[in-house]
Amino acid sequence: MQNKYFLKAYFLLFILFISFGAFAQDSRYAGIEIGSKGIKISVIDVNNIKKGDYDILGYWTENVGIAKSIAIDGNLAVEDIDNAGAVVLSNLQKIKSQYGVIDENIYVVASSGVAVADNKQTLIDKIKTLTNKDLDFITAETEGKMLLKGSIPPSDYQDAIVLDIGGGNTKGGYVDVLNGNKFEFFPLKLDYGTITLTEAINKTIVIPRETNDMQVYKEKSFEYSPVLREKIQQMLKTKPLSLQKKKLYLSGGAIWAFVTLYYNSNNDDHFVPLKMEDIINYDAILKNNFVKYENLAKTNKQADKVINTYSQKHLISGNTILIACLESIPDLKSKKIYFAKEGQIAWLVSYVVDRSKKIKNNF
Repeated sequence: MQNKYFLKAYFLLFILFISFGAFAQDSRYAGIEIGSKGIKISVIDVNNIKKGDYDILGYWTENVGIAKSIAIDGNLAVEDIDNAGAVVLSNLQKIKSQYGVIDENIYVVASSGVAVADNKQTLIDKIKTLTNKDLDFITAETEGKMLLKGSIPPSDYQDAIVLDIGGGNTKGGYVDVLNGNKFEFFPLKLDYGTITLTEAINKTIVIPRETNDMQVYKEKSFEYSPVLREKIQQMLKTKPLSLQKKKLYLSGGAIWAFVTLYYNSNNDDHFVPLKMEDIINYDAILKNNFVKYENLAKTNKQADKVINTYSQKHLISGNTILIACLESIPDLKSKKIYFAKEGQIAWLVSYVVDRSKKIKNNF
């Protein structure tokens, strides 16, 4: 009798094993990105990576800020590292159980905004201990290249510039054809992002009790604008060819927030056309009528997600960077500006490309 039950149990386990084996697919890939403002998780099913043919099976964000203490003492807080490690572990398990992604097809990376921490090795050790995964740090230059490679049409490579406004910095770049027909990537980097600009402005407020005063913050933000514009102009002048590109592809949380709050539409297009006039109008609402978006968040799930992810100060800072970047580009009216909606998974797509033995990179 015992042998009979044993055989039944063994048979059931065998069926479960076969079922899981059928569910776990080599064509599925996942990425966990530890960013300055949160942890982003992406899951894709690749049909033909060479042709950019893939489906997004899942994408979500965990609001775990890890880089907020870097500006204070140059280090990631131990508590933030522990929280990030726990979130990475739980999502790693979720990716395997719910999406059937095999372990070797799951990548864990940290953004360039996190990489500047003096104690980043502590984060590396934490992730390794909890997940047995190696943590890669993506430099701003690599992020820009991955963004271009993974989020804009290859036909636009030669005529476009890409910029991503992140939490810790702004990065991007463009390509030019050199040495025959080979693409060469030229990176762009600005050491200001949504969070770091907010912190820089807060430091200019000398009276502690005024730190939470929104009117004071708006005034200080305006006063800080010349510093920001000078930094952006310096960035662009080092790569003058960037100013000649006819198309601008933008990504990052600040752009996502703008599109979600201002347009308030379910646009399924991969690339959403943007207008400078709309961005300026949005800026006025952020500063003078923010309650409009707070009310919108009560009935709109996507708007609620934005409001829960970013404070009013962060939204103002992100849009300040956006406006300053666009105003620094000559003859802007002749350019086409797009929000690259899938910019958030560009690094993962690029990782899959780079790790495919069948693909030879162009740049």
